[in-house]
Amino acid sequence: MTTKPSSMPNIRIGQIKTFGTEGPKYEITGNGRPSEGSEWLVPIRVIESGEELEYPYSHLALDPEAR
Repeated sequence: MTTKPSSMPNIRIGQIKTFGTEGPKYEITGNGRPSEGSEWLVPIRVIESGEELEYPYSHLALDPEAR
């Protein structure tokens, strides 16, 4: 059984974060959408490569803001 997230998480579009403490920087580019499971997927753009992808909110919430 899959469950949908109940509400959209608080996301700051345009915020720059890093993957973990030492990873590449990425920019949050949209509000996201609920996935088939119980996770929100947030659109991001990896700054170094320009790659655009959806990133799980549960990971994004743990990543630090870039300096």
